[in-house]
Amino acid sequence: MAISSYSNFTKLVMVLMLLNCTQDANGCYYKSIISFGDSLADTGNLKEELAWKPKAQQYHFFLPPYGETFFHKPTGRCSNGRLIIDFIAENFGMPFIPPFEVVRTNGDEQKVHGVNFAVIGATALNASFHEARGVANPFTNASLGVQMQWFKELMPSLYGTPSECKKFLQSSLILMGEIGGNDYNHGVISGKPIDVLKPYVPLVINTITSSIYELIDLGAETIVVPGNLPIGCSSAYLTVYYGKDGVEYDNTTGCMTALNKFSEWHNELLQTSLIQIREAHPNVNIFYADYNNAAMQFYRNPEKYGFTNGALKACCGGGGPYNYNPIIQCADPSSTTCAQPETYANWDGLHLTQTAYQAIYNSVFHGTFTTPRFTSVCHTSNAQVRDTAASRLVQSL
Repeated sequence: MAISSYSNFTKLVMVLMLLNCTQDANGCYYKSIISFGDSLADTGNLKEELAWKPKAQQYHFFLPPYGETFFHKPTGRCSNGRLIIDFIAENFGMPFIPPFEVVRTNGDEQKVHGVNFAVIGATALNASFHEARGVANPFTNASLGVQMQWFKELMPSLYGTPSECKKFLQSSLILMGEIGGNDYNHGVISGKPIDVLKPYVPLVINTITSSIYELIDLGAETIVVPGNLPIGCSSAYLTVYYGKDGVEYDNTTGCMTALNKFSEWHNELLQTSLIQIREAHPNVNIFYADYNNAAMQFYRNPEKYGFTNGALKACCGGGGPYNYNPIIQCADPSSTTCAQPETYANWDGLHLTQTAYQAIYNSVFHGTFTTPRFTSVCHTSNAQVRDTAASRLVQSL
């Protein structure tokens, strides 16, 4: 073979290799996922943490019918099946991201695809802040600060030196939340008026943004930051405020107007902070994931998403107008579970069904509900780089 022909053959092989790089459907590639948050993302941390306790002390989240639709058993997820983080992992061809409590035990066996630090009931602000205001966390003291500490302690044992950890984080997708919802949830459920909780919002946002800055300093280059869901559409909140004077409802959805405005305010402050982070770190991809408006799609038009039993009534619960009862919760022997969870958006009053989480995932990660748009940035930073390199090689043949 002539030298020039051999050179051209080598280039052709390189083109084929570039065009067949492993990616997800959007042209993105990440080696792992690191997650922080609460019950919207917990894949088993609280369950593992409490596994040694007698069954009588276990929470109802850890009993059937939780997990019945996909896993066919309770896994510690607050749903009948998968969560948004599970759909993200599937999209990248990864196994489900293991809980921190499992990784801490199994070490190297679990390190490849990342770690999930999210915990059911977790708050952004630390436990002492809420306790000083008369609200004790019934589930955990694993606030965002605690989760960040776990992360910093675990990383060297799994990934080595600071430079090796930085390299790992550079190729990881960081999911920062959802976190902050429980800073308000625990207060509302305990009877605090929403106006009393408004001063918490800037403090919650500052805590989230401080953690993001810290992750960037450690090497993170791609961070997805979800906003809060529309709490005025929550079955639990609708039950708490049911029949009270002065409550206004949106005629098109049946959701409570004031509470949804509260969620929107939280999300507006969060987005403002993310703009400031982007300006300070222009080489870092910071995505705002608009869980709120993604969810509002099926609250406005539930039947379009297959929710023929509506979006406000819980599938599993203890009765009442929204099938939510704080005394008789899902998995209680006196509770009832719907036969077709896929026809409900709400699972247990506070959490959504697998179908609802999948709808939010699709709108955010395959739709237009991120700022900037997740797919376009991924194409630019990965697939277009690859295709441009391949094109130049072709032109040189």
